[in-house]
Amino acid sequence: MRRRFDEMNCSIAQALEVLGDWWTLLIIREAFLGTRRFADFEANLGISKSVLARRLRQLIDHEVLEAIDAGQFGRRLEYRLTARGKDLITVITALRQWGDRWIHGEGREPLLVLDRRTGRPLPRLRIVDEAGAPVAAGDMVVAPGPGADQETKDRFARARLRSG
Repeated sequence: MRRRFDEMNCSIAQALEVLGDWWTLLIIREAFLGTRRFADFEANLGISKSVLARRLRQLIDHEVLEAIDAGQFGRRLEYRLTARGKDLITVITALRQWGDRWIHGEGREPLLVLDRRTGRPLPRLRIVDEAGAPVAAGDMVVAPGPGADQETKDRFARARLRSG
C-alpha cells in the first residue's frame, strides 16, 4: 500500500504530499485568518504542541509558511504565508464553499467572505473558459501535459484505446 506520493507524476498527489493532513489545511486556514503566533494557532485549533510544531516545520520546509523573528533574539516567532502559501487561497476557498454548500447548507454558513471594498459576499468560485463562460465537469477532458512521464502517457493511451 502506498504511503507517500512524492514520486507520483501527478500534481494533486504532489500537493497532497505537502497539504494532505487536515491539521495542515486548518493551520493554513488560520494563517489566512491572521493567526501568526504558535500559542494562537494552538489555542484556535485545539492542537497539541508537538503536532503543531511538526506541521509548522513541514510548511516552512515546503515554503508555504515562513518563520519571522518578531521578538528579541528569536524568542518570539511569527508564522506568515509565503507567496506559495498565499496562492492556496483558491484551495481554501473552494473547500470552504464546498463545506458551506454540502455540509452546512445555504443560509447556515459558519463564515462569510466579504469584499473589503463593498462589504458584499464574494461569489462562488467557478471554472470558466477563456471567454469567461462557465465550464462544467462534463465539458472537461484531461490529457498528458508537458511534464507527464512515460507511465502517465501510456495510461492515457490505454484509456483512449478502451474508449475508442
